Amino acid sequence: MILAIIAACEIGFWIFLVAGLAARYLLRWRRTGAALLVCVPLVDVVLLAATVIDLRGGATADVTHGLAAAYIGFSVAFGHSLIRWTDARFAHRFADGPPPSKPPRYGMARARHEWREFGKALVAWAVSCLLLLGGIALVGDADRTEALSGWIARLSFVLAIWSLWPITYTLWPARPKRG
Repeated sequence: MILAIIAACEIGFWIFLVAGLAARYLLRWRRTGAALLVCVPLVDVVLLAATVIDLRGGATADVTHGLAAAYIGFSVAFGHSLIRWTDARFAHRFADGPPPSKPPRYGMARARHEWREFGKALVAWAVSCLLLLGGIALVGDADRTEALSGWIARLSFVLAIWSLWPITYTLWPARPKRG
């Protein structure tokens, strides 16, 4: 059941996002567009509520409950920048806005960019882990929450791998090719 809700929430995220931007730029309905964009985070609230209800109802936590926590963490940390990224492209394509900016490609500017992205990943990890720990505390039975503990280890591994990008760009900044 949770997997279906995760899929529905992902679809709902994109529906609210595209509908909000379409109302804003194609139909020129600024308030309607803003209202639809405000609904984007509500998708996370629905997923969180469904997960809590499922766990409180006696379900044994499985991979989908951990995936729900990871999804919410990612959405909290990266959702705003994803909306900004999409908004800039919509504005450029449909409202004669300026071309969207691209991340720096070289030097310490690129390293700073990678550290900012890693900071978002760190926030995603922290939110996800807090939700997982909350789920473990909510259920109160280690046998029923073993899958949630496993997700903390998985997410920590992903964060450790992610940290290699900013470290690499800091120690060995990319340089433009001479030609």
